[in-house]
Amino acid sequence: MSQKLLKEAFISNLNGTSLLEISVGLTLAPLCIACRGLLLILYNLHYGRPLRSRKYHLLLDFTVLVAPFVLCCTILSSVLPLLPITIGAFCAGLFYKIYNRRNHYIRTPPKQIIRDFLKTSLEPDYIPSITVFRVYVNVLTAINILAVDFPQYPRRYAKTETYGTGAMDFGVGAFIFGNALVCPEVRQKTGVVQSRFSCLARQLLSVWPLVFVGLGRLISVKAVEYHEHFSEYGVHWNFFFTLAIVRMTASLLLTLFPTNKSWIVAVILAVFYQLILDTTHLKMFVLYGSDGKDTRVGFLNANREGVFSLYGYLAIYMASVQVGLYVLKKRTLVRDWIEVICFLLLTVFILFIFLHMSQVYVEPVSRRMANLSFCIWIVAQCLIFLICFLVTDLILVFTKLLVNGSRVPCCWNFTQSPNTDTKHDSEPTSVKREKRWLSICIINAIDKNQLVFFLLANVMTGIVNMMIDTIHSNTSFTLFVLHLYMFTNCLIMYILHAKNILLKCW
Repeated sequence: MSQKLLKEAFISNLNGTSLLEISVGLTLAPLCIACRGLLLILYNLHYGRPLRSRKYHLLLDFTVLVAPFVLCCTILSSVLPLLPITIGAFCAGLFYKIYNRRNHYIRTPPKQIIRDFLKTSLEPDYIPSITVFRVYVNVLTAINILAVDFPQYPRRYAKTETYGTGAMDFGVGAFIFGNALVCPEVRQKTGVVQSRFSCLARQLLSVWPLVFVGLGRLISVKAVEYHEHFSEYGVHWNFFFTLAIVRMTASLLLTLFPTNKSWIVAVILAVFYQLILDTTHLKMFVLYGSDGKDTRVGFLNANREGVFSLYGYLAIYMASVQVGLYVLKKRTLVRDWIEVICFLLLTVFILFIFLHMSQVYVEPVSRRMANLSFCIWIVAQCLIFLICFLVTDLILVFTKLLVNGSRVPCCWNFTQSPNTDTKHDSEPTSVKREKRWLSICIINAIDKNQLVFFLLANVMTGIVNMMIDTIHSNTSFTLFVLHLYMFTNCLIMYILHAKNILLKCW
């Protein structure tokens, strides 16, 4: 068997893992963010100043925020449930140490501290959880697209063949969800007709790089005979085409329907698509082709998975628009954000009830078709991921309150102290300079050039696969390659951000 066929077989006919394992794995990211934040607060408390070295910031960020995920999808995958417990216990220890050494609320009863915490005013125009959510989807995608080609990567995490829930299946849907959270329709200030068409024009302008990148990937993959898994999107289709078409179609729908009713459009799309799958021959066509023998003759036969899954991804996008509208509402008090978390938790609970009913009475989750169960699962799982980041942010805010403020990248800052009327909108030049300095972190760096990071990861993955026999790599070599690959990607983003370079041509 040729190397190409061997690699294709290596990532084919897989059935995924459990919803519980994916949920447990996703708690690692918020815990790592909390760990990094608590370490920086403790450093500030111990030395009386924040960590200013960019070199040490990069090493800390990579060690705490990225490296654990390389390990948990390779050598530590068998003990995955223990990792959140271990990191959580370490974070609890850091918090306990900070609480005992706090320089604020020293003699204040815990109840009063909590009352003041609930009254704390936060930056109303910046929600770090959304930034961190989107960046981590990118980071986890970058790790998985290369790690999946190594034997140390558990096959249950890879994309499923027809039915099932794999970690990489979640990554595809989460990418769509994250894009919709900050789409122009969500971020616009007014809902007038002109602004809607303006959003449509901006989306049409912004998707052309995705189309060109999709064409570039298609040509390069065919030219070098790179291994492909046709049941993912088809022979000529790829995720860049899916993302571009979903964004354009969603913008068109949002010019025709009220933005605040996008969840209704999402439900109609997902349910109608599922009805078509169940009442016509469409399901058999998507799975087995027009002749029932998995033919790939003709454009529609060749790319049936990519074309028809657009309906499901469009439903996910529209649902995420509704989430974005709710989360991005201007709020200032910690109390308000706790209410948001409670509402989102209730939504997740309801969605998982619907997911159970859909899997039992309709059809199991299928990324290949992007069916109703897949849409419900992605929205529910993404909400859990987002909720975890929101909770982490509030924990860091509470910790900063104990030490009377501490600069932590990608974390809320106070706009007004809870026990004073003094506002902190106007800051001295030294503090503003410090904030700019502390904005140099991996999260901010990747956020500034997210598409570039995703493209770089895809190119690097291709280069590694062409240079290395990944299937027969031993554990030590695999870990070395994956860490070097991720460190290179992060370092390039870090340098671009430090030099204030934004690679965007639209």
